[in-house]
Amino acid sequence: METKEFTITNDLLASKGQRFLNLVIDSFIVYMFTVGIGAAINIIGEVIGNYKLSEWIISLTVTENLLFGLVVLFFYYTIMEFYFSRTFGKYFTKTIVVKHNGSRPKVKSIVIRTLVRMIPIEAFSFLSDNARGWHDTLSVTYVVNKHEFISRIKL
Repeated sequence: METKEFTITNDLLASKGQRFLNLVIDSFIVYMFTVGIGAAINIIGEVIGNYKLSEWIISLTVTENLLFGLVVLFFYYTIMEFYFSRTFGKYFTKTIVVKHNGSRPKVKSIVIRTLVRMIPIEAFSFLSDNARGWHDTLSVTYVVNKHEFISRIKL
């Protein structure tokens, strides 16, 4: 019996609307994590009496805050997409990240996806006719509708 290799087709891809909603939800989550971690560091500094720690987190410059946010973003996307193949945004829109053959992405692909997201104009890469952004094409991954993907792969 001949086995046919599975390939992601355009009808399985998440829509631009779903991708935009993923961006909005995940940006909000990353922002909340960033603020929450900063607040926790400040509170811990106050509670243990290490006022230098509290002063440090409060006195971060805009650039330092941006770098702190990028570190949070890196860990959020890397952990969520590696372990779950989805982020909170993708969970809400019922989409997942897969490779071209339907398998789960390896850590290298996820790290590439995440690093490419940090390019300032990367979000605009979705404005072309292609529903895939730079972080998809450079990591050779796809964001697909989960339920359609699962039913298709079972066939």
